[in-house]
Amino acid sequence: MNPKFRRLFITIIIILTLGLATKLILMALEDNIVYFYTPNDLIVKFGDTQNIQNKIRIGGLVLESSIKKEDEKTIFIITDKKKEVKVVFDGPLPDLFREGQGVVAEGIFKNSNFIASEVLAKHDENYMPPEVADALKKNNIWKDGSD
Repeated sequence: MNPKFRRLFITIIIILTLGLATKLILMALEDNIVYFYTPNDLIVKFGDTQNIQNKIRIGGLVLESSIKKEDEKTIFIITDKKKEVKVVFDGPLPDLFREGQGVVAEGIFKNSNFIASEVLAKHDENYMPPEVADALKKNNIWKDGSD
């Protein structure tokens, strides 16, 4: 084997090994990737949101007068002022959760309802979750005081 062929062979083996390692890492991380959507983005991308089995995050503002509590189960609507998504959450809500505030919910769609496994609310009066703020700014709905 001449040196030129040996270098080519070693380079090809290294590239194939790196490609295989990258593929294996991406396959391992695939279950842990959680995508963020606003209600409008979600409906545009998936159309009929009857059942989405992958875990996703949905964020926006809690619609005024939409919170209904039944024992430990809470039903509310998240909106981005264009579209709305009904959320069902079974468990205690964060202390700062209230109508008109920014919220991010993580879960899956089942029977046209978003079944949340986790609900996150903003920290204080000046904080909005970055994903929600960016999405609302993109739609010219929310502007912070720094603009």
